[in-house]
Parts: sequence; structure tokens; C-alpha cells
Amino acid sequence: MDDILNQITTTIETLGWNIDDDIRVEVGGVAATGTATHPDANPKWAKPFGSVTYQNDAFVVIKNRSRNPVVSSKAPENE
Repeated sequence: MDDILNQITTTIETLGWNIDDDIRVEVGGVAATGTATHPDANPKWAKPFGSVTYQNDAFVVIKNRSRNPVVSSKAPENE
């Protein structure tokens, strides 16, 4: 585990991120059920509403939200 933490620390330093940045760790490769199912549905095929299952190839994403500004698009200016 120490090796993984060292790799993450080295990567953060390489990217120039600092301790004040809003860094989030998230999991990708998941399936979330967003539709309600019939109460008599087979639970093997129809997971309960809101359930989350992790795929075998799930992965970790490290995001720096401080350096990902949301900039809305603007209509072109007519002269």
C-alpha cells in the first residue's frame, strides 16, 4: 500500500498540484440502477432502484476540481 501512496504523491507533485487543491478520489466502472422495477421482477436481472454494483474492471480516478473550471459557452457576438 505504501508503494501506491508514493506513486500517487509523485504523480501529484509531477502535475504541479498542491495541498490546497480540491482533490477527489472517485471510482469508475460502476453500474447504477436509475429506474424503478416491478416488485415481482427477478432480482438477478432487475436490481433494486438506486443500487450500485462495481464491475470487475472498476478503476480509480483522481480529480483536481480546483483546476477544472466550468466555463459556459457564449453565443458569438454580431457586429
